[in-house]
Amino acid sequence: MKHYISAGALAVCMAAAGCVGYESKTTAPTPASTSVDALVGTWASASTSIIPSPSSCTDFKWTPTQQSPTAAMGAFSASCAGGLKVSGIAAGTLSGTTVTWTANGIATTPEIASCAVSLSGTAELGVNSIRVPYSGTTCLGPVSGVEVLNKK
Repeated sequence: MKHYISAGALAVCMAAAGCVGYESKTTAPTPASTSVDALVGTWASASTSIIPSPSSCTDFKWTPTQQSPTAAMGAFSASCAGGLKVSGIAAGTLSGTTVTWTANGIATTPEIASCAVSLSGTAELGVNSIRVPYSGTTCLGPVSGVEVLNKK
């Protein structure tokens, strides 16, 4: 009888030990590639029909055409407050999934022949999107916000 009790106690201990240390982990998806190749392609705002607030820009588009092992550069455009239509060059440097970027361009409207626009920020690269917090200046004043660009 003593052997049955010992065997039963051993079986209970082994079953309990099998449950100890079990944990479930859920992680957010990460980009398949965190090389600069992940930036290549055409990127555009997820929502293009939003009218910008008086201190923001929207309808971003970026098409990197030049790249190095850690950076990409190419044409960009956006619509900013006051009817400014911006076009210029944007460049980003990739470190892990963080993209430090700058954009410089010229904006035009029917009322203004041209004005300089400068934007910058630190973006987060996702699987097929980039979350782009930005701030900068236009001839009509400062702008800032967050835009999500999807790979097209």
